Amino acid sequence: MNYRHSFHAGNFADILKHALLLWLVQARQAVGPVTVIDTHAGAGLYDLSGDGARSREAEAGVERLMASRDRPPLIEALASEVAAINPGGGTALYPGSPILVARRLRSEDRYLGFEMNPPVLGLLEQALETWPTAQAIGGDGYDQAVVAANAVRAPLVLIDPPFERPDDYVRSADTAAAIVRADRAATVAIWTPLKDLETFDGFIRRIEGAKVGPALVAEARLRPLTNPMKMNGCALVIVNPPKGAEAAARVVCDWVANILGEQGARAEVWSA
Repeated sequence: MNYRHSFHAGNFADILKHALLLWLVQARQAVGPVTVIDTHAGAGLYDLSGDGARSREAEAGVERLMASRDRPPLIEALASEVAAINPGGGTALYPGSPILVARRLRSEDRYLGFEMNPPVLGLLEQALETWPTAQAIGGDGYDQAVVAANAVRAPLVLIDPPFERPDDYVRSADTAAAIVRADRAATVAIWTPLKDLETFDGFIRRIEGAKVGPALVAEARLRPLTNPMKMNGCALVIVNPPKGAEAAARVVCDWVANILGEQGARAEVWSA
């Protein structure tokens, strides 16, 4: 599965991931300064009217988000960010995790976004130039995230690979384990698609086998997991979750499944 940020920007998976990311940033800021480390940052800002978003998945994601009424506060937080970068209305632009985090940074906070693709790195640098405490860095986000996490106290790490490589599941789990072993106060959130249960179960077993502490699994299944060639849902696996993460995850996952899912969609939040 090739999950390029630009191709899928603003889809249902982004809604789940980014709503929970905003909550995680807020939760960590409540206890002190935070450094957010993003292993696969992407371009930071996406033009949903351009060729890069030609999959049109945003129509069933952010467009329905912005058209929805009675949004719970955790969903409203993301909707407010989308509205802020589209002052004329609409959803022409969608903020990736770098912009969402950068807009929430205080003077004592930092954001480090890693990106391997040179043209995309250039776009990320442009997107972040307004925020002096946000930095775009070229290179392998898996390896560099471990180094960066070791240099700070209690980082919040987002692992969000494109799943272009067959080892992305293994490297995601192993990177999370390395970071939390080095700093038990670190929190690592790993996004993963849900295609089939066998692949996902293997990933969860690897997380559990690392024995690095509690992990919260927040799933939204938009359709039955019967076609492994399609992204039938997604999950955010949070290693060493902050207090209140389970309640936040239930709100977000329930909303995504109920509002953006097909008939029979469901949410599951559980501890691994």
